[in-house]
Amino acid sequence: MAKNRKKLISLIAAMSLSAAMVVFAPLPVRAAGEWPEVSALSAILTEAQTGQVLFEKDADTPRPIASVTKLMTALVVLENASLTETVTVPREAEGVEGTSLYLKAGETLTVRELLYGLLLQSGNDAAVALAVHVAGSVESFVGLMNDKAAELGMEKTHYVNPHGLTAEGHQSTARDLAKLMARCVSDPAFVQIASTERISIAERSLKNHNKLLGSFEGTIAGKTGYTKAAGRTLVTCAERDGLRLVCVTLNDGDDWDDHAALYEAGFAAFERRVCVRAGEVPAAVPVIAGVEDEVAVRAKRGARVFCRKGDEITTRVCLPAFVYADVRAGDVLGRLEVLRNGEVVDTVALEAVRDVKRDRDQELTFWERCKRSLGW
Repeated sequence: MAKNRKKLISLIAAMSLSAAMVVFAPLPVRAAGEWPEVSALSAILTEAQTGQVLFEKDADTPRPIASVTKLMTALVVLENASLTETVTVPREAEGVEGTSLYLKAGETLTVRELLYGLLLQSGNDAAVALAVHVAGSVESFVGLMNDKAAELGMEKTHYVNPHGLTAEGHQSTARDLAKLMARCVSDPAFVQIASTERISIAERSLKNHNKLLGSFEGTIAGKTGYTKAAGRTLVTCAERDGLRLVCVTLNDGDDWDDHAALYEAGFAAFERRVCVRAGEVPAAVPVIAGVEDEVAVRAKRGARVFCRKGDEITTRVCLPAFVYADVRAGDVLGRLEVLRNGEVVDTVALEAVRDVKRDRDQELTFWERCKRSLGW
């Protein structure tokens, strides 16, 4: 009995490991002819959660990126500073060329206020002020930016400054910027700031340069950029019915229309479909030597699978033939597999709903049970 119990425990542990693994199988992209023509030299449309590429055009050529650089600046700041911290504007931030908040050396603002100035007004001086506040110098901050790029797998990206003014070697790709934006929009503070259309901070009235916020349904964030060397650059994110997409265009004279057209095509063809809800009870497992004969199992988390509209989505419950008592609520007993067109694309752990204690009477010998029944 003890030997069998050890085998079962090993089996359950193996299933627990398998249930913890989330598999996102690649989904074939649509044919090139099914997508709108875009003016950009480089472009990409991805699904934010999985990174699945839906459309791409020369997405791996490094190019100057102008002020979409500030997406990385904002991310590094959010990960290394509190929004309520007070920033004293350093002298090197005063008079930075290009778009500006017209900050004055010695002026004080919060990190939050400067992030609004960075992402809405695209203030180059705000970028320098934040960089010096977080890292002590622009150079040290740029080091943090490049470290973060490496962490995110942005293999062809290199930063030279925190604002995006033209500099030799300062470059990225459409694919890398899509990875960056997917990470940015996972931060609620970033989304709150980047989705604001208008705000007044430190006696300054700011208007978001992202025109899609007011014109395209589902837009939640974005960053614009322009220099003569980079042309018009644009990185945005939009969400409908739980499906979140990221679009990047580099050197694109018709970027607003291109983003809208790519999003419309993406939302028309793909969806994120609910397969199981957290706490849903799909089955039960027999319990050996328990005070109850079985224990129900529930999904440890919900699952929404990314798929084409029209794909066949099914689920499959994988449980052992039985388990031994004692069972505790929360014990992982099996898994639920989510299949897209017959292929497993996600797994969800199935946990015991309640405790099932061992039935001590079943452990008594025949003569002990007889004595107990006779009251001896």
